[in-house]
Amino acid sequence: MRRTTLPRTTPVTVAAAAALLLAGCGAGDGSAGPPGSAAPSGSAAPSGASRAPAGPGTPDACTAHAELGAADSGRTLCLTAGGELRLRLEGSRDRPWSPVEATGTALKAVNAGIVILPGDALAAYRAVAPGTARLSASRPLCPTGPGHVSCHGLEEWTVTVRVTRS
Repeated sequence: MRRTTLPRTTPVTVAAAAALLLAGCGAGDGSAGPPGSAAPSGSAAPSGASRAPAGPGTPDACTAHAELGAADSGRTLCLTAGGELRLRLEGSRDRPWSPVEATGTALKAVNAGIVILPGDALAAYRAVAPGTARLSASRPLCPTGPGHVSCHGLEEWTVTVRVTRS
């Protein structure tokens, strides 16, 4: 009688299999890098538009006009009353962004004015009163649909906007 043995599973084998499985999340949506990373959002800015100062350590200067994208998640932005904020989150059919939600009374939604591609989230706001508003959206970490790895994770995008008198 012949004895059959199964290959031994080592911690290294398990770790390698898990890494390959997780590498499928986010693949196929045209983005480079890990989920949560994004191409610079300045590419969505219309010609002649200025972009608000970016990143931690930037002076807390208020601006009258700001353009935001996926790379701006986690920022706090200062906008002067009467100013305008536009944002575009570039997604895909497989990893679509939810519509942008705004909380607070400092911002009022205005017409963003252009047609967007499936999966993108586009929004525009006018700073109407001093105060604070929070903008948020989310999208799946893994592509949806047949032939893709399935997961229930979400990529969250949030920006806090502080509106001051001009």
